[in-house]
Amino acid sequence: MVSSMDHGAYSLIDPVLIRIGPLAVRWYGIMYLCGFLCGYWVIKSELRRRNGPVPVSEAGDFLFYLIAGLLIGARLGYVLFYNLPSYVEAPWEVLAIWHGGMSFHGGLLGMIISGGWYARRKNASFIELADIGALSAPIGLMLGRIGNFINGELYGRATSLPWGMIFPNGGSVSRHPSQLYEAILEGPVLFGILWCLRKRTSTNGVLLGVFLVGYGACRFCVEFVREPDPQLGFVFLSLTMGQILCACMIVAGAGLLFHFMEVRCCRGQEK
Repeated sequence: MVSSMDHGAYSLIDPVLIRIGPLAVRWYGIMYLCGFLCGYWVIKSELRRRNGPVPVSEAGDFLFYLIAGLLIGARLGYVLFYNLPSYVEAPWEVLAIWHGGMSFHGGLLGMIISGGWYARRKNASFIELADIGALSAPIGLMLGRIGNFINGELYGRATSLPWGMIFPNGGSVSRHPSQLYEAILEGPVLFGILWCLRKRTSTNGVLLGVFLVGYGACRFCVEFVREPDPQLGFVFLSLTMGQILCACMIVAGAGLLFHFMEVRCCRGQEK
């Protein structure tokens, strides 16, 4: 364990930006809002570039479906994957989102379902819309991790590295700022890869597959220095629940890439 005397303390940023009477505007909420606005820009830009699969004027509606799926799925995912016994004892707490508890993997499943529903209503290509959604996700992921950092939550394990930080709720030991590791890897690194690929491949499904593999790999690696959820600890073979879910993402993404590339090869042979 590392003593608090060895490293500088976490530079505390008030999670509340503005208080207006009983109402509080939090940085975390601002980060979500900025992520949605950036996502809207990316979706609109990509719909215009592709000239489909739905009109550019539908960008707002598509984003609305994604946001709804994200919020509902993220909450239910946390309940099911991370703290089910607690919510079985107090099921009314499922609705108390202000108490915290959101899961990216649950949010991903929620967006897949809501995006599929939207595609069916519009008679549009679900896979092409999924590619566009995957391209828009990394910016929001980066901003969300910065929000976690400001909240002083989801911090890393103890470390003796010089950039370790002492978080308010993490005891008196220096810890990895794992939120920032994830912000960099899941944000600009993953977005840069997807942004470069978007014009280099005409095969639908590739961006989705790369996103699943890329996010899964980045999160899986960072989880080795992230503090496990206290109510779960290590789930299997010293792996966390996040790593198990990310492993499933990597397998699913690799399977999609193999499938769509195989389809492309078969079409090329037919020509």
